[in-house]
Amino acid sequence: MTIPTSAAGADRIDLLRTFVRIVESGSLSAAAVQLGTTQPTVSRRLQALERLFGLQLLKRSTHRMTLTDDGERCFVHAQSLVADWEAIQADLRGEVDVPRGRLRVVVPHAFGQAQLLEPMLQFLARYPQVTLEWMLEDRHPDFIAEGIDCAIRVGAVDAPHLVAVPLAEVPRIAVAAPALVGTADVRDPALPGTLPWIALTTYYRERVTLLAADGGPALQVDIQPRLLTDNLFVVRQAALAGLGAAVVSAWLVSDELRTGRLLRLLPEREAPPLPVHLVYPSARQIPSRLRAFIDAMKACLPHTHGMRIPPPPPR
Repeated sequence: MTIPTSAAGADRIDLLRTFVRIVESGSLSAAAVQLGTTQPTVSRRLQALERLFGLQLLKRSTHRMTLTDDGERCFVHAQSLVADWEAIQADLRGEVDVPRGRLRVVVPHAFGQAQLLEPMLQFLARYPQVTLEWMLEDRHPDFIAEGIDCAIRVGAVDAPHLVAVPLAEVPRIAVAAPALVGTADVRDPALPGTLPWIALTTYYRERVTLLAADGGPALQVDIQPRLLTDNLFVVRQAALAGLGAAVVSAWLVSDELRTGRLLRLLPEREAPPLPVHLVYPSARQIPSRLRAFIDAMKACLPHTHGMRIPPPPPR
């Protein structure tokens, strides 16, 4: 086969890598972002690959893009070939031992701004050849379309297409301002049911569960919140203002409890702790920079203030 000039002048692995990114991300523009280039360049690479094979790989219209039958076969081979080639490069360049390149991580806004900041800085200090894009967002990203390497999630993970690595767990406690409690006994099990409440809608709205430290019966408190929000910092400020009692992550209010600006309700009880996972899409090859980041978070996070070592997985 005579190779067209435009294809002969391009790295064929790059053409295949571009094709894989187009299919995985769902658009030429998303692939361009992931590859750090422009949409016209991505389009030219796709055209060069199609001319190289003499086949149409993608059907494109104004609103959608679909693989042809030939494109589906090409995609399967291209995925495998690109993954193998990147593994060879990593091995021969020593990248398995020296993490390098860009890592894009999505973390919850409050958690990433407070609890994860120090572990993140330690990671960058240890691996100077890694560039980190640290995105504080309270959402679940589209890993492939957005080129996200991994995310840290607080709470249960129910996504079969993701690998979830347990990192730690977050203790949660009930708190209220002294002015709201007044002369009542903070150890009185009836007290929470008499107070107004602030709801953190991500985890509770109409009922709060408090577990006994000795494994006794759980206390269920039905609440009618005066304020509902999905932001931890808003919950803390509203609790400090005396608007209502709240269940919060223990790390969030450690200073306020120490200075007496907040009181802990039912000190012998906790709300169910929240698991913390690092999640990433399953893939044949994991870049060394991502492996290093996973190892760093597993080592640091359970020992960060306000965190606990996660329980062992059920047998």
